[in-house]
Amino acid sequence: MSKNTVNIGIPSKGRLKQDTIMVFNKRRLSFSRDERNLIGKIINSPKNCPEMKIVYLHARECIDQLSLNNIDICFSGLDLLKESEINIQKNILISKKLNFGKANLVLAIPDLWIDVQTLLDLDEVADEFKKKKKRLIRIATKYPNLTRQFLYSKGVTQFQLVQSLGSTEVAPYTGTAEIISDITSSGTTLKANKLRILKDGEILKSEACMLVNKASSKSKSVKKIIQLLSK
Repeated sequence: MSKNTVNIGIPSKGRLKQDTIMVFNKRRLSFSRDERNLIGKIINSPKNCPEMKIVYLHARECIDQLSLNNIDICFSGLDLLKESEINIQKNILISKKLNFGKANLVLAIPDLWIDVQTLLDLDEVADEFKKKKKRLIRIATKYPNLTRQFLYSKGVTQFQLVQSLGSTEVAPYTGTAEIISDITSSGTTLKANKLRILKDGEILKSEACMLVNKASSKSKSVKKIIQLLSK
C-alpha cells in the first residue's frame, strides 16, 4: 500500500451508508468495490489527489478503527462517537458535521405513566420504586455511557442500566426494563409501542459526521481529502 493512500471507513449498510456515498457522488467520485472483503477504492480521484481506499464497516466499528489509526477518516454518527470510551474519543477529531443522519437520543416511558412528565417526576418514581419493590428501576439502552452521564448530571441516581441487544422499544412490555433510552428520528416507533419522551428527556442531538484520526489529521494527503470532501 502506498503511504499516500488515505483509508476511509464508511458504514456498510443502511441509510447512513447511502447518504455517505452521496457525499462522494456529489463530488463526482465513483466507487469500485470488492464485494467479498468489503474493500473498495475511488477510481476517478482528481489529479494530484491521494489514492482513496474505502473500507466498509459497521458504524460503531468505524469509530473503533479510526481511534486505532487503522483508517484515517470515517463517516459515522455523533451519538456513536460520544458513546465511545474517553480513550477512544481523545484520538478522534470532528472534521465536519453533515446535514443527514439526524436523530435524538431520548428517555422514553410508557404512556400509562401519566404522572411522570419530567426527570424530577422520574427521580421520585425511582425512589418509590426502590422502597416498595426493593430494587432499582431498569432502563434498557444501547447507549449506557451517555444515559448514565445524563441522568447523573440531572441528579437521578436510583436506576439500573440494562444492555439492549435488539429492539429497545419492546423492553417495557417484555419485562426487561421499565423505561428506555433510545435513538429516534421521528418518534413514530416510540408512539407505535405506546411510549413517550419525557419533556426534558433529550440526552443528545445527533447527526452524521466526517471524523478524522487525530494523528492522521497532520498528513498532507489526509488534509487534501478532507478539503475535497468538505467542499
